Amino acid sequence: MSFASILLQWFSEHGRELPWRATKDPYAVWLSEIILQQTRVNQGWSYWEKFMHQWSTVEQLADASEDDVLKAWQGLGYYSRARNLHKAAQQVKALGKFPNNYQALKQLKGVGDYTAAAIASISFNEPVAVVDGNVYRVLSRYFGIDTPIDTTAGKKEFAALAQELIALDKPGIYNQAIMDFGAIQCTPASPNCSRCLLLETCVAFRLGHVGSLPVKSKKIKQRERRFDYVYIKYNDEIAIHQRGAGDIWQGLWELPQVSIIPKEVQSKFSEISTKICSNVKHILTHQIIYADLHLWVANVKPALPSDYLWVKTGEISNYALPRLIELLLVKLPNEDI
Repeated sequence: MSFASILLQWFSEHGRELPWRATKDPYAVWLSEIILQQTRVNQGWSYWEKFMHQWSTVEQLADASEDDVLKAWQGLGYYSRARNLHKAAQQVKALGKFPNNYQALKQLKGVGDYTAAAIASISFNEPVAVVDGNVYRVLSRYFGIDTPIDTTAGKKEFAALAQELIALDKPGIYNQAIMDFGAIQCTPASPNCSRCLLLETCVAFRLGHVGSLPVKSKKIKQRERRFDYVYIKYNDEIAIHQRGAGDIWQGLWELPQVSIIPKEVQSKFSEISTKICSNVKHILTHQIIYADLHLWVANVKPALPSDYLWVKTGEISNYALPRLIELLLVKLPNEDI
């Protein structure tokens, strides 16, 4: 049996039953792929259902406000995905229909090679192979390829091999099969080699290289940042701020930082405020953030920059917040939230 035939056989017995696999609707497939780009299936599932319930068509999503989309996305992280999702929905609405081929799909905001291949193969039966982390792992182990997957040469090599192997008559099912095989069988740690249908012909297993493949040449460098937040409460209102472009959490709402408080207040800030917590650690892909949180119950409404918004304390949950802000808010005394 060929490599593709064995994967298809495995998939027919062990493939995951996921709601977006019950349809070829490109909107449903696209939505699932965007959500799952940086999210585990068990977490992304409920978000996919929420989006499909709230906006059952791409046109409805296009007509939503960005704030509503970001709010629905809250908790998934990597918020550029949500902004791109919204912009792509508007592109589709302007076109009048979903693009129906790989090249046209790549013109949508936030849709790269992998996502375009997934949609094109699953929804339109176009024989174009997906290449993601699961595919890199399966192919590098099975064929014993030690070319680093994060190099230009490696990306070209694996893309060409993946395309060569795809089942031309069932491209969508094949793509789902190899992704599931990597997620369930050929996992990053402790792969189930003893019960693998590809065991007898797997180069990595034969040579004892399963644990060392795939190979990466680069390590992600993380820079450290420190944020000093203050929960300013005046009567039954608190101040929040929407983050702008050019940094993390674009379009999300956060608490003020101590640095924006009027200078005359900063000089006595330690006397009028209470430190709630220190060095709360929040890890992003390229950054490690340490945050402090202070509570300041003001007797006089402080003068803040014009782009700060005062909202009722109970209404902050109506705004899309970074996960770090959510973590800090739960540390406040209940009577101040």
